[in-house]
Amino acid sequence: TVKRHLEKELQVQGLGLKVLSLFFIDRVANYRDYDESGKPVAGKFAKAFEEVLTELAKEPRFALLDWLKQPIEKLHNGYFAQDKKGILKDTRGNTQADDEVYNLIMKDKETLLTLDVPLRFIFSHSALREGWDNPNVFQICNLREMSTERERRQTLGRGLRLPVDQNGDRVRDDSINKLYVFANETYEEFAK
Repeated sequence: TVKRHLEKELQVQGLGLKVLSLFFIDRVANYRDYDESGKPVAGKFAKAFEEVLTELAKEPRFALLDWLKQPIEKLHNGYFAQDKKGILKDTRGNTQADDEVYNLIMKDKETLLTLDVPLRFIFSHSALREGWDNPNVFQICNLREMSTERERRQTLGRGLRLPVDQNGDRVRDDSINKLYVFANETYEEFAK
């Protein structure tokens, strides 16, 4: 997924498009966990992501991507529900905490499209539900089981929008407008 993202960035470079990739994960702790003292630490997905991106960033063909020179922790983030103490938690997608993180995503929706913001990779557990229509999602990586058809449609729908450039104009180019889905067999079959 990360390599495909970088290749897509090279493809659209100079067109004023920002590429976003979504990762749907099974547990928040797999992306952001806590040590014994309660301090946030990277989970196994965040660690693996940073290792892969660090290696790919060394490839000469990706040297043209200026945003890749940013600190790696600014290039990815998770949108997760949290409790009153600010501790991130797994939810079913229909709690008040989910509503709060959903509002944050909606508030940041347009900001995510600007080339000035380095964030390119978004991790989510259950917060990207119906209504989060960011058009520049080109990759979806499903790292969890999607139990209902509605949930599958909503996650797949995150990448089925015509992208927009920095002026907000739709880009209608079939060579660019392709969604890549990285998934388990069940979700892959549904996506086809």
